Amino acid sequence: MGIEITPSAEACGAQIRGIDLSKALDEESVAELRQAWLQHHVLSFVDQDLSDDDLERFTGYFGPFGDDPFIAPIPGRDHVIAVQRGAAETAPIFAEAWHSDWSFQATPPIGTCLLGLTIPPTGGDTLFANQHAALYAMPAKLRSRIEGLTAVHSAKIGYAPDGLYGDKDAASDRSMDIRPSSDAVATQQHPLIRRHSETGRASLYSCLGYIIGIEGMEDESALELLLELYAWQTKEEFQYAHRWEEGMLIMWDNRCLLHKATGGYEGHDRLLHRTTIGAGGL
Repeated sequence: MGIEITPSAEACGAQIRGIDLSKALDEESVAELRQAWLQHHVLSFVDQDLSDDDLERFTGYFGPFGDDPFIAPIPGRDHVIAVQRGAAETAPIFAEAWHSDWSFQATPPIGTCLLGLTIPPTGGDTLFANQHAALYAMPAKLRSRIEGLTAVHSAKIGYAPDGLYGDKDAASDRSMDIRPSSDAVATQQHPLIRRHSETGRASLYSCLGYIIGIEGMEDESALELLLELYAWQTKEEFQYAHRWEEGMLIMWDNRCLLHKATGGYEGHDRLLHRTTIGAGGL
């Protein structure tokens, strides 16, 4: 039986069956998965029994590992991060705001892989917002205001010593090994509208949070525009809500998606292992 691809009924996403990711994949299978990924932007692989070796091997089919700052890898690994939360943890939920992974880098990761190891019986969905769809449906007046603009990205709101995950958060009961740094105040510029490195399709790129301003625009005017853009690009009609199962691996395309974590699983442990896919030669 070959690979089965079942699209979601939402703005993006597809479920994959008929493949065992604990075994090495041939070039034909990898090419088929890559095309599905480019088409659906989020792929979920169900009923997988994977080790960290398997996770790293799978990631390597799609590019080099990305550079993951500010979060320490798990012991014995260079590229696997634990996204975890304890049953009694009271710190704010990690990544509970719309973003594209590490957009503040000069060359952000093109994709992210996330493996579900301990999944609560309720809550904990990951939400995705299709930024191709958000751009194509955008009112002409709003699009004309953002055409040609360059956004200023930074990690300082989250990962600077005085940021959301900074020194005060380090004193909390957070399970994740987050490492705030003064390096987070650095900035990087990316266009608000950019073309996908493989498909060439135009997309909105990232949003308020990692975007702290717009080149050549006063802060007050930039914030007003970014808030209006944020309200548009995260509308429910552009979203896909992913529901987790144990033994499920998902991969998503950071070039054309936003994503965010959700809660609703208080009193339960949650553990996922994550890798990022670097841009490589793309």
